[in-house]
Amino acid sequence: MSTKQFDVIVIGAGPGGYIAAIRAAQLGFSVACIDKWKNEKGDPAPGGTCTNVGCIPSKALLQSSEHYHHAAHAFADHGIGLDNLSIDVKKMLSRKDNVVKQNNEGILYLFKKNKVAFFSAKASFVKAADGGYEIAAGDEVLKGKQVIVATGSNARALPGAPFDEVNILSNNGALALSAVPKKLGLIGSGVIGLEMGSVWRRLGAEVTVLEALPTFLGAVDEQIAKEALKSFTKQGLKINLGVKVDEVKNSDAGVSVAYTDAKGQAQTLAVDKLIVSIGRVPNTAGLNAEAVGLKLDERGCIVVDDECRTNLPGVWAVGDVVRGPMLAHKAEEEGVAVAERIAGQHGHVNFNTIPWVIYTSPEIAWVGETEQQLKARGAAYKAGTFPFLANGRARALGDTTGMVKFLADAKTDEILGVHIVGPLASELISEAVVAMEFKASSEDIARICHAHPSLSEATKEAALAVDKRTLNF
Repeated sequence: MSTKQFDVIVIGAGPGGYIAAIRAAQLGFSVACIDKWKNEKGDPAPGGTCTNVGCIPSKALLQSSEHYHHAAHAFADHGIGLDNLSIDVKKMLSRKDNVVKQNNEGILYLFKKNKVAFFSAKASFVKAADGGYEIAAGDEVLKGKQVIVATGSNARALPGAPFDEVNILSNNGALALSAVPKKLGLIGSGVIGLEMGSVWRRLGAEVTVLEALPTFLGAVDEQIAKEALKSFTKQGLKINLGVKVDEVKNSDAGVSVAYTDAKGQAQTLAVDKLIVSIGRVPNTAGLNAEAVGLKLDERGCIVVDDECRTNLPGVWAVGDVVRGPMLAHKAEEEGVAVAERIAGQHGHVNFNTIPWVIYTSPEIAWVGETEQQLKARGAAYKAGTFPFLANGRARALGDTTGMVKFLADAKTDEILGVHIVGPLASELISEAVVAMEFKASSEDIARICHAHPSLSEATKEAALAVDKRTLNF
């Protein structure tokens, strides 16, 4: 068996892995990337969870369900009449699959363009070798001077209720339902659960959420989370907080969840399908980390320092398999930074300016600290908010839900956090990320000219509100 030599071997072709491989190749290294993901036809499907059963397909379904919802509930206001409106779930899923395929093929094209050797196989450490490591890629053995592990994460199952992807669903199964369930249950009000719940609610499912925490979206700014909860409840999502799940029974007839509510009363929820969204766990099984002494923590994460170095010389790890938020864009930034560090450059990742987005309707996006975090550390701050109800573009769109919120240092006026719930929050948050990277003040945003009419004017107005001088509210 011949051993192929590379400067850099990347294990995993998700957002962190494929981006790291491309950047390393751009920097002049010989690079191999190994990934085992295949589609239903058995073809290579690089892109990881994000592309195959996460970010990309969920957004495709969210878009389809939003079109259907608008046709059913909003088109009439625009003078557009429709008769016999229907949804073809099979065609909707086919479109989703095609979007995924286009992204898979795009990554394969980028590998070819950047001369990255791609191996469609399962990867695992074999042993440390002189000047590097041997990595098994299916039947082949590769040798790399540097190794970047980017193996991602898997959905966390509820104890006693394993995923069968028929009735009890992870993100994988939630993206592949062949019909709209009459009754859909969600355990956990995490990002994936809420997004998938939104898809199927728009298409007609009765959705009930069971959340263990006493607060809704605890990581989100409290004022924003309350606004979101009000909107979701108005839409028809039944959200139960402070719940303790006692037992889950799965049968051909559906799923029964016995739980104790916040008042201590025993309750039962009977649903056709149940999505479990209680977090994700690092994917290190089968990596054969013990063969080279790669250190894992008690949660199964690969232990790294601030620059993504592991305990082994020449071995790095990025993305969901290490500490920090499990976000595709965080993985990408770490992948680029590691490739640049291998080249002797100074790769940069600022955890304080990583944006978060929940693609529900309304969308929720934020960067920086929440008001409750500022209070907890005793920070002196100022706050300003502006509702989309007072924004001309939002009125024209027919979506005035939510607000933009600024938090700034009381003395220096430096922006400490920006939080948005409302239309296209995912796009609006980028201005705040740029501002915070450059240590901008709320006054800086307030003084910048924003196009009229635009949703971004709500960002300017919220910055003005920090100094109590909004112009349109």
